[in-house]
Amino acid sequence: QVQLVESGGGMVQAGGSLRLSCLASGRTFSSHAMGWFRQAPGKEREFVAAISWNGGSTHYADSVKGRFTISRDNARNTVYLQMNSLKPEDTAIYHCAADLYLKSVVANTVDYWGQGTQVSVFL
Repeated sequence: QVQLVESGGGMVQAGGSLRLSCLASGRTFSSHAMGWFRQAPGKEREFVAAISWNGGSTHYADSVKGRFTISRDNARNTVYLQMNSLKPEDTAIYHCAADLYLKSVVANTVDYWGQGTQVSVFL
């Protein structure tokens, strides 16, 4: 079992930055691939970014490439999402996710989900 708790969301002006954190419980964190997803009102949940268990491989949605960076610290059981140059269309609830397989994270078929943290970007 992996439990995930997100933090770091908030309101920011367009062009600004936020860093989201996801703290995972359990001793198996370092063996799991991790990812971030988001869901805006009235829209389906979409993939944002994923990272392999050792941080050696990362994947991004085209909409965030060059602006967002996913990273992890296995000693702290934490995965991060650095979001720069934020746009109003980035407004959503951001969820952290974990799975043993990176391909499952990228495919949006993960085993574990966090409750989410709200990110709101205004002009």
